[in-house]
Amino acid sequence: MGENNCPKPQVKPSRTVSRREFLKLATLTAGLVASGCTPRWLREAGASTPTPLSPAVRSTVALAQATSYDRKLIKQKVQSVVDGAGGLAGVIRPGARVALKVNLTGGLHFSPPQGFSAPESYVTHPEVVRAMGELLRDAGAKEIFIVEGLYDQESSPAWGYEQLARELDAELIDLNSPQPYSDFIKTPTGSGWLAYEYFWLNPILQEVDALVSVAKMKCHYQCGITLSMKNLVGLAPVSRYRLDGEHWWRSAFHGSEDETKTRLPKVIVDLNRAVPIDFALIDGIMTAEGGESPRGSFNPVQPGILAAGANPVAVDAVVTAAMGFDPLAEPPDLPFLRSDNYLSLACGLGMGSNRLADVEVVGPSLEDIETHFGPAWEM
Repeated sequence: MGENNCPKPQVKPSRTVSRREFLKLATLTAGLVASGCTPRWLREAGASTPTPLSPAVRSTVALAQATSYDRKLIKQKVQSVVDGAGGLAGVIRPGARVALKVNLTGGLHFSPPQGFSAPESYVTHPEVVRAMGELLRDAGAKEIFIVEGLYDQESSPAWGYEQLARELDAELIDLNSPQPYSDFIKTPTGSGWLAYEYFWLNPILQEVDALVSVAKMKCHYQCGITLSMKNLVGLAPVSRYRLDGEHWWRSAFHGSEDETKTRLPKVIVDLNRAVPIDFALIDGIMTAEGGESPRGSFNPVQPGILAAGANPVAVDAVVTAAMGFDPLAEPPDLPFLRSDNYLSLACGLGMGSNRLADVEVVGPSLEDIETHFGPAWEM
């Protein structure tokens, strides 16, 4: 495996290579223990104990606290975490086309808890997306696409996204449809794929210059957590990824009940290699513990935080810790009760580190903002 378990410093890509192409290349060529973590399956294969990363290659994750979704407050706080994470200059070039991947899980299939709206409990709040979109415009983005595989067409206007798109001069794209193109296209994962050699996706995901994942801070019944990386499951059209015509979710990603434990984490990692996240922003101002949607042990909570960074593995690791969980936990330890830890899987493939010692946290400390989430005990 070699003696150096730390990733090499990032190299600025040539002007002839897009940032997205560079991210895919960097991920695919990274060593298995390049990011300084060794998941259990790799340790059992004889990998050496990892050493801490040098400060020069640590990721930065910025945190901020907010008590409400007041528009002025949210703009200030999103600006704070974007600046704290290093800004958008290295992510967005003038004239860029940018996709904002939001989490609108379940559509109107579920009713939010009494006294709460869906954006206040289980979907990305449009005010957070608005603030991010305005900052992208300020950074030079020419076109903005708000993308999600919608469960139903009614949820988008009901949750304020049609009005938001008009006010941002952005375009809403339902990734469950190939429109405005004629069909889905194959998007390769690259060498070393784990579950899928390629994904059928809307061509817009290949045409944009940057992808920003704006996720909700939540638990998940199968994967333990659903944050910026898990948010990419919504890129794939349901029609191409269900085991039979009756399923309304991407059941092929789960596989059989016996396969889900290892299969779904691999799918998440494959999606993040096929369509790399350029910047991650997580809405944890108001959300819920116990699951991703109103069922089972779902319960509204108000952590009052935002988190952002350019490396989604690091961002998700910090937010996992902010939820009171260990981002290095291995199943069946909380929150990974039913599946492998996809953060450790991504870390072992050189996509970033889920060890807090390898991450510089800017803003309030984790001790100050930690909220102990209840995991998804039941469906």
